[in-house]
Amino acid sequence: MRVISGTARGRKLLSLKDERVRPTADRIKEAIFNILASRMSSFDGLRVLDIFAGTGNLGIEALSRGATQGIFVDNHRESTAIIRKNLEALGFADRSLVIMQNVQLAINTLDRKGEQFDLAFLDPPYGKGLVEKTLELLSSSPLLAPEAIIVAELGYREELPQRIGHLEEFDRRRYGDTAVSFWSVMESE
Repeated sequence: MRVISGTARGRKLLSLKDERVRPTADRIKEAIFNILASRMSSFDGLRVLDIFAGTGNLGIEALSRGATQGIFVDNHRESTAIIRKNLEALGFADRSLVIMQNVQLAINTLDRKGEQFDLAFLDPPYGKGLVEKTLELLSSSPLLAPEAIIVAELGYREELPQRIGHLEEFDRRRYGDTAVSFWSVMESE
């Protein structure tokens, strides 16, 4: 697992030997960021939220490409320790915050602080309905900027509605056993 592009290009990331963590494969990560690059003019200045962060792989890629700040959420001590080590090793620790909480508590905490994000990544364990639940939480919070994009990884057989609250799926791709779903905030009518 490595950083694909940007200031930390080619640098390796530490990973856990735990089967609970399934880091995004480099080829899937590259495809995700190619799709994002075609939709966004730049990653410069973006604020990124990486939920179920695992190793921090996706949020770190965004930081390497110019994102200003990354907030990483995971509820496992081992994962948050690896994320911190990866951020330190790549020089991104000063632009990052690692939160060890479950998703709902973390979203509530970030809401209270008035945080807002341009890009969010969700990579929960497959087959547990966590993508839909997390999208529901994000949809009912003010955490997403009006032009925000959410990228969710899930098992390719998992079903999601095309709309959840004020979020709408605009693209879905399959890579082996993994599906990647792209969401945007719908404009108010």
